[in-house]
Amino acid sequence: MPTFDTVTDTLNDLKKRGYTTDFNLAFDKVKCTAIGKCLSPAEFEITAQYRFEGESNPSDEAVIYTIVSKDGIMKGTLVSAYGMYSEKINEEMIRKLSVHHA
Repeated sequence: MPTFDTVTDTLNDLKKRGYTTDFNLAFDKVKCTAIGKCLSPAEFEITAQYRFEGESNPSDEAVIYTIVSKDGIMKGTLVSAYGMYSEKINEEMIRKLSVHHA
């Protein structure tokens, strides 16, 4: 898995590799607003993660997850802040994302 210095560089590379859907957390699912589609934790797999820690600014802390729907149709990324800036999500989603933390 390649490593990058910035979130932007990572996202640009992932888009070149076909991860074109932009996902957002929505409490108990991930959603793609552009097409109005949501996936529950049972409907997707996380294939990789990239962690960025803000050395000088805690607001720079983030994790990028690469997500593929189980039917193989959707392939994209989810950028999530962690620490005090993290989103509120349900326990099933916490378990899904926690399995992939390094």
